[in-house]
Amino acid sequence: MLGISGLVASPTIDLSSPTKSRQRPGSRIPSSTSATTLVESASPALTRTAVSLEYAALRYTGHCPLGMYITPSVTDLLVWDAVFFVHQGYYTDSILKFRLTFPPNYPERPPVIQFLTDVFHPLISQQDGMFNLAPRFRPWRPKEHHVFDVLHWIKAAFKKQALDEIKESECLNKEAYRQIVRPFLVLLASSMLSQSASALFDSDHPSMAGKGPQGMHFHELKPNQLDTLRAKLGLQDWHEATIS
Repeated sequence: MLGISGLVASPTIDLSSPTKSRQRPGSRIPSSTSATTLVESASPALTRTAVSLEYAALRYTGHCPLGMYITPSVTDLLVWDAVFFVHQGYYTDSILKFRLTFPPNYPERPPVIQFLTDVFHPLISQQDGMFNLAPRFRPWRPKEHHVFDVLHWIKAAFKKQALDEIKESECLNKEAYRQIVRPFLVLLASSMLSQSASALFDSDHPSMAGKGPQGMHFHELKPNQLDTLRAKLGLQDWHEATIS
């Protein structure tokens, strides 16, 4: 299969600073058109092809991290909705919803990551849920970096080793960074909040304000519905499984 890097050859881009336009001596760009505009007007067909191949590649072993579930938006291929079930670290048992939004000139620039679930994390802004990719992808290299790299970094960012290596200058939530040395009570509260009925089932939850609907919906099951589903899938009740 043709790799994403085979579609678009591109320069390295540093996430830590805005892209500056460069002009060759003697070249002329109309005053009404900036270099940024020219880049942003990259072929939509190439972008959609690149994103489609990235999604198809998630089926390969090791590409989609364990505990993550991804689905493209039904209205826009360049928007993916995701759910992350955290199994290790300070945030164990958290259920976190986030969104990947691809820029019009992907893979020239990385996708934007926004958490829709409120979570107290150094790399996640409390204002809008934006996640900082820069600690792992500085610079972003279109010919080397892919969506599965981004997903694995998101998962790693919730583990102790990555949290211990984060620098304060990279943090979008300074308070979370300062509290990381005594995280258990604060992060445990964040974990429990992500599992609450209002966070999982209520579309009017405050954390969703202005972020738009998410493509993955959770529905609370009644006991009889849960028993029927378990029987259909051949699953045991958790307490029964631990006793037997």
